[in-house]
Amino acid sequence: MSRPQATHEVLVDDAKVRVTRWDFAPGAETGWHRHGMDYVVTTLTPCAFLLEEPGGGTRRVDMEAGATYRRDEGVEHNVINAGTLPMSFVETELKN
Repeated sequence: MSRPQATHEVLVDDAKVRVTRWDFAPGAETGWHRHGMDYVVTTLTPCAFLLEEPGGGTRRVDMEAGATYRRDEGVEHNVINAGTLPMSFVETELKN
């Protein structure tokens, strides 16, 4: 089954960080990707993340608007909006 693609806009890209806003319609996905940098995510709306992970596993993570988390370089996944409403977050990648 084909899913719609999430949209993104790079807001800042300089020597220290790349800041990207991600917007997902219900059911939209990022597509499989590997994070090449440490990163921080801040949710702008409530987010119903369905994470497809290597090896075929999936997990759902629900977060309120304004929540923040960080992950290390190397994370691989496909992020899907499992909710019934649009969701948005800002991702800040740290270039060190």
